[in-house]
Amino acid sequence: MTKKKDNLKESDKEELKTKLVALTESLRVLRFNTQGSKSKNVKEEATIKKDIARIMTAIKAKK
Repeated sequence: MTKKKDNLKESDKEELKTKLVALTESLRVLRFNTQGSKSKNVKEEATIKKDIARIMTAIKAKK
């Protein structure tokens, strides 16, 4: 966990924005895929949401 936080603090704002876009897209795809079938990894959606929140916090801290 601390590795992710350190990497977010070191990266610049544009990198964080691209990561945010990629994570939101993967969350959208995950939601559509699990709509009709059962997911094998139940916690995957929660971890993606937490990663998105971490990135958004890092972006706001850079302002």
